[in-house]
Amino acid sequence: MAWEPVTLTPYPQKFRTFFKPDDPAVPAALRAEATPLPVGGVTATVRATDGALWLGTAQGLMRVDDTAPARDRRQYFAGLRYLPDDEVRQLAPDAAGGMWVRTRTGVAHLELRPLTLAQKAEHFERVVHPRHDRYGLLGDSHLATPGDLSTNQKVDNDNNGLWTSIYAAAESFRYAVTKSPEALARARKAIEAMLFLEELAGRRGFPARSYIRKGDRPPTDGEWHWTADGEIYWKGDTSSDEIVGHFFAFSIAYDLLPDADLKARIVATTRRIMDHIIDHGYRLVEVDGRTTKWGKWSLKDFAEDPEDSALNSLELLSFLKTAAHITGDARYEKEYRKVAHELKYADLMLRLNEVRKEMNYSDEELAMLPFYTVFRYEKDPAMLARYRQAMDDWWKNMARELSPLWTFIYLTGKPDAAVDLPGAVWTLYRTPLDMIHWDVKNSHRADIVWSPVPDRFGKREALTLLPPDERPVMRWNANPFSVDGGRKGRSEDDGAAFLLPYWLGRHHKFLLGE
Repeated sequence: MAWEPVTLTPYPQKFRTFFKPDDPAVPAALRAEATPLPVGGVTATVRATDGALWLGTAQGLMRVDDTAPARDRRQYFAGLRYLPDDEVRQLAPDAAGGMWVRTRTGVAHLELRPLTLAQKAEHFERVVHPRHDRYGLLGDSHLATPGDLSTNQKVDNDNNGLWTSIYAAAESFRYAVTKSPEALARARKAIEAMLFLEELAGRRGFPARSYIRKGDRPPTDGEWHWTADGEIYWKGDTSSDEIVGHFFAFSIAYDLLPDADLKARIVATTRRIMDHIIDHGYRLVEVDGRTTKWGKWSLKDFAEDPEDSALNSLELLSFLKTAAHITGDARYEKEYRKVAHELKYADLMLRLNEVRKEMNYSDEELAMLPFYTVFRYEKDPAMLARYRQAMDDWWKNMARELSPLWTFIYLTGKPDAAVDLPGAVWTLYRTPLDMIHWDVKNSHRADIVWSPVPDRFGKREALTLLPPDERPVMRWNANPFSVDGGRKGRSEDDGAAFLLPYWLGRHHKFLLGE
């Protein structure tokens, strides 16, 4: 192989605690204002007990350690993720390599505590259920008071099915690795919530995006419908995102979980969804008979709008292959061969570079999850070669992202590929424990190399990949080269974007030692 598994070791994770300047816990040296330095942008300097040099500025804080691995030698701390404000005035080291930081408005204690990735995973498990588990679905966490987790309000999300699938798959892998009863229970609960989305939408085979119950906080957008009994309000206009998530999670749960009853329900639901798509000409059709905006996989749709034809061809092939595996029904394998060869979807999925007009990072997610399923179930060397060729087209951009999820999935399809596996693991190491969507600004930094062209939204983007704990919190459907962002501390992410690659990597033995 061109790569070796990464043996995991404890890695320093960042913790911060805020204090008022006159708090007795604050070192005495920081309780009085310091005399300003005569000139320059640096406002304070001190060497920590581990030898690293910390530099305070009017635009945040830097840690410099030339003995650290190359990617960690310069670290930047700014915004409310780390500091009360960015105007650093005084520094005082603690006894364990951390730093006390006085700013214009308060004091932060920054600690660097070594944690294993297993301990980090445990941390995110503690995040999910109190603040994100909404009827078994992974929902959003709105914070009524910015940054105050005690003011959490669970709310629906446009893609509840997709985000729940990420967590369901993570817990299924966790169970496969550990045989933990808790992992099994959490995987089962998430899968059951996804199965329920297909039960309530008024047309079997058509899963809802999300739902709320009578009395819940009302939705602010989207197409919604009441169930006949008036108890549940469900969200329609279901997209390809949801179907990708359902087939991804169903396949993993079916293969890895020991629950026979749950497997039988997965088989039945998979069959109904696949039949719906086939019987409606490779489309998702609402209860009112309209095709949904994004649920389109037919040749007619591709002719009218070819931009998504390569991606959607891959999706439909993966749905059929997964349905054939889960149900054991030869109908789906026959349809798969027809779609691949007679209708030439196996050729269409190779046309990404011809049809793509812009870089949409959400599409990368909608490609890589289906790639994972087809590489597990396809045995034909000719089709495998085509899938590898198609995946390489996507990988041309992905390689620079150092995404552990995309890297691990890429290796399941191309085990002999040369990839930066340590770089992908570094992303797991540097994923912040704090998942609050603090406002983050990096565009003023001198160490960023900028792309000569804007992103798909017309915004400036970087060529430099900043560490995850220095850029805005994001899932794998977002642009990691967007260096500014945030939601003013008004919401928290669920951490499943860490849990899935971690447990998938453990399951496939890309990660060892824990």
